[in-house]
Amino acid sequence: MAMTRRTFLQLAAAATAVAASPASFANPLGLPIGFQSYVFRKSVATDFEGTMKGLVAAGFSTVELCSPYGYSDFASLQKYKPRELHDLLKGWGLDCFSAHWGGKELFQETDKSIAYAKEFGMTQMAIAALGPFNAKGNETLDDVKRYVDEFNTFAEKANAAGIIPMLHNEGFVSKTIEGKKVYDVMITELHPAVKLQFQVSTMQDGFDPVTYLTKYAGRFQSMHCQDWVKDASTKSGFRQVSIGKGVVDWKAVFAAAGKAGVKNYFVELEEDPALMAPSVPYLKKLKV
Repeated sequence: MAMTRRTFLQLAAAATAVAASPASFANPLGLPIGFQSYVFRKSVATDFEGTMKGLVAAGFSTVELCSPYGYSDFASLQKYKPRELHDLLKGWGLDCFSAHWGGKELFQETDKSIAYAKEFGMTQMAIAALGPFNAKGNETLDDVKRYVDEFNTFAEKANAAGIIPMLHNEGFVSKTIEGKKVYDVMITELHPAVKLQFQVSTMQDGFDPVTYLTKYAGRFQSMHCQDWVKDASTKSGFRQVSIGKGVVDWKAVFAAAGKAGVKNYFVELEEDPALMAPSVPYLKKLKV
């Protein structure tokens, strides 16, 4: 996952393609093209500046961070004060208004985490999954509501501080209990201030992004974008590819996202960082 020579060459090639693209081509919905930093978690520790500048050269203009205190791979960023880290990214050409946080940070260190986000200048705080990391299979709907209550307590404080609390739909969130999808139960029980961030790859588990963006229009703030093809040689049966090279109907997804009120999106192709940069030219040209 480090910044390999292959990844560097991909970034350089994408930068050339972006520079050659006609200025009339618009990004989907006119939104900046963002990336989730988790994809580059190894190179963040070894060459933070080079990685970020390379992604800017490739055409990305926003980054969603992972908390330096909740994600061990980002611990090297603890040496920066929140505003200092913000200013570094800004100086390299990246806006950053969002991050993913660990459960302990949000539920046990709530005030400290919100204070960090405020000092940094963030307007979104997300959690990747809500509930047990390794579900035992005996969880009940009452358990689901208990997990939501804990998140709602955080959400009230974040909202009062002017920050949007967000739920991402991976892990336990994508389970089914007593014939009901946990995700839908959680959405119903969430505090009104909570917004949603849709993980497009959960389409593989039956969570169609167009369906959810339409059904819960107004609840979605953000998306994580993945693309893939079927591949029987992999454990999952799928293999990630650059955005626009796989099975996802991106025109339909972004059209639904626009109607749903989505404000930002981040490309996240963690299976291979070299897939990230080639995604940019497609997004630059995609008209919705």
